[in-house]
Amino acid sequence: MTQNIYDDETFFAGYSRLPRSLRGLDGAPEWPVLRAMLPELRDKRVLDLGCGFGWFCRFAAEEGAASVRGVDVSGKMLERARRETADPRIAYELADLECFAPAAGRFDLAYSSLAFHYIADLAGLLGRVHAALKPGGALVCSVEHPIMTAPTRQDWLTDADGRAAWPVNGYLDEGERVSDWLAPGVVKRHRTVATYLDLLLGAGFTLARLVEWAPSAEQAAAEPGWAKERERPFFLLLSLRRG
Repeated sequence: MTQNIYDDETFFAGYSRLPRSLRGLDGAPEWPVLRAMLPELRDKRVLDLGCGFGWFCRFAAEEGAASVRGVDVSGKMLERARRETADPRIAYELADLECFAPAAGRFDLAYSSLAFHYIADLAGLLGRVHAALKPGGALVCSVEHPIMTAPTRQDWLTDADGRAAWPVNGYLDEGERVSDWLAPGVVKRHRTVATYLDLLLGAGFTLARLVEWAPSAEQAAAEPGWAKERERPFFLLLSLRRG
């Protein structure tokens, strides 16, 4: 079973204060790039894996989706999602993605933002997602970049010139990583870029686009605290198609 850290009181309180929790998709700096990777949503059946507070579910409905199904392991997240959603086309479901099995051939788009790096059996999930998509359907997803998840101690260092440096150690040693982010003992799964691609291609997907996302120079200038984030990619964004 996936660690349900989002129902931890300390973690949930901290996560609820993040810009992406307060401002939704507009508070996620990678959103403009991720949005450009989406197919047309009008009249489409959409599945959101790890839907959280339901921001993308509501966006998809506003874009004209015929139906949207949001799935998350956190009851706390879904409680707020339901409270902030009035559109009858949107339905939320409490489920663990490690074993979640949507109906075959039902959806036009599967979307997932920053959830797959929590999943141990990602190959199994991707196989079930592929089966759930109609021919020609799309998977658009983001994960923490493997450069982010690789080090056992995920924290900035300072090099000899006084410049912020991100340690890239243990990159090839895939598996569980435990960090103290918002709460102690948060469990994620580190995989290399090659492994993510192997799993996706092995599930039957065709790669349409891959972006190693970091803030643009313009974003860093507007948000000075992001300047050092341009030292390494922060997220891996992927757009794929089901043949």
